[in-house]
Amino acid sequence: MKQVEEILTRGVANIIPNKNMLAGKLMSGKKLNIYLGIDPTSTKIHLGHAVVLRKLNQFALLGQNVTFLIGDFTALIGDTSDKDSERPALTIEEIEENFKTYKKQAEKILDFNKVKVRYNSEWLKKLNFVDILKLTQHFSVGDFVGRELIKKRLTDGKRVGLHEFLYPVMQGYDSYFMDTDLQIGGTDQTFNMQAGRALIRDLKEKESFVLTTVILEGTDTRKMSKSWGNAIWLDDKPFDIYRKVMAINDDLILNYLMLATNFSLEEVGRFEKRLKSKENPRDIKKELAFEIVKELVDEKSAKKAKEEFEKTVQNKEVPQNLHTITVRRDMTASEVLVNANFSQSKSEAKRLIEQGGVTVNDKKITDQNQVLEEGILKVGKKRFVKLVVK
Repeated sequence: MKQVEEILTRGVANIIPNKNMLAGKLMSGKKLNIYLGIDPTSTKIHLGHAVVLRKLNQFALLGQNVTFLIGDFTALIGDTSDKDSERPALTIEEIEENFKTYKKQAEKILDFNKVKVRYNSEWLKKLNFVDILKLTQHFSVGDFVGRELIKKRLTDGKRVGLHEFLYPVMQGYDSYFMDTDLQIGGTDQTFNMQAGRALIRDLKEKESFVLTTVILEGTDTRKMSKSWGNAIWLDDKPFDIYRKVMAINDDLILNYLMLATNFSLEEVGRFEKRLKSKENPRDIKKELAFEIVKELVDEKSAKKAKEEFEKTVQNKEVPQNLHTITVRRDMTASEVLVNANFSQSKSEAKRLIEQGGVTVNDKKITDQNQVLEEGILKVGKKRFVKLVVK
């Protein structure tokens, strides 16, 4: 009972129709069909995505029938649940390329010995036009256009593609086809997961459940996102994971302890007492950063990242064994930052430069189009690389 209570409480935003009914199902002795679906629309998974992966793994450890669903077919449309514009269409080749890294990253959180992997192209590509028409009869246009972001796009005169209406239908069919008892996802997936409940109710006359997880904020307190450059990626280098965790706002420490680690609730409670006793939050963040690196990589890497952070940041030393990158002589400052993985895009690199956070040999870079000299490239207070220009 205690284990089920923690699974249905920790990091959980909502359970539909209600928590008590789901708890009863889980304690009945019958194994439930539970799944999480992820569309491979990019090549990387961040710590925010890992919240739902961690929740899925908890159900797997509980002995349920758990599936990690790769939305290789739904990715052809792209979900716009949390977007203020239409997604660009992906090709099958792009989707396949994106997925190559997904399982490797997810393995840091999920035990694939206890989790089945399936692809929704297995059944969605077999549907004919008559099948799709029959499925759409279970939904109304009003349901779709009533969604906040869709309504805003329509009000603002932005385009809403007809194909976007089909995304919840397709996701709903995933749930129906797998005879799902419980779907897991972020709060932004509530509408799509409710589509699954509707089809299961209408076509199977069965009650199913939806569990949404709390959103983990990025390093700047906004939702973790590649677009905002505030994400901690599962495949980041250990030092980068450590320093990014150290950079989070103190108000986020408890959220990260609860959502981004396997610390027990008792351990999280002890950390909370330490924070309330006015202990320096920096010391607790060091333990948090160490634990996250240890869980995502290993303890040896966590120790090394901690030592490097203390040398380069706390003691303001330039690391002795700097990573070296070689760039072309004609590359601009923004191109170098992207090439060195200090930013995800040129626009993000431009913001870093405009904020005065980029130097070479302690000289501030002020122009994104500036050509850089050889030496020590520093971004912010914590990131260094040795720059070789050829």
